[in-house]
Amino acid sequence: MTLFIDADACPVAIREILFRAAQRKQLHLYLVANQRIQTPKSKFIHMVQVGSGFDVADHEIVRRCEAGDLIITSDIPLASEVIDKGAKALSPRGELFTPDNIRQRLNIRDFMDTMRSSGIQSGGPPPLSNVDRKNFADHLDRLLAGS
Repeated sequence: MTLFIDADACPVAIREILFRAAQRKQLHLYLVANQRIQTPKSKFIHMVQVGSGFDVADHEIVRRCEAGDLIITSDIPLASEVIDKGAKALSPRGELFTPDNIRQRLNIRDFMDTMRSSGIQSGGPPPLSNVDRKNFADHLDRLLAGS
């Protein structure tokens, strides 16, 4: 299993959990982002900087991932694409996207997009809480234990 982070929007606290997990489990972890992100020195942790542009990092993750890999993202369309390739997708809040729930999540995302484009302000997600961090770490541990 290889780990990929959609790193441009991934909270620092979640990246740090992933750094420790990659080192502990000796799994390769790739941070894919449009900008350089500081990483610890490790033969298992790699920074992949892609060009700027809409969804460039997402396309790179989809290109690189394989069945059985784990992708960390809050991007619902990216999660859908990697699931179609047989990879797993986990949000930074600990929600596992699956073939069973991803279509519903895409529909909700599209509905919210339509609402925003019609001028209705929905606000963004709440800040990452300690409960979110724990949910993420717990779910990550379960996924890595099964690898």
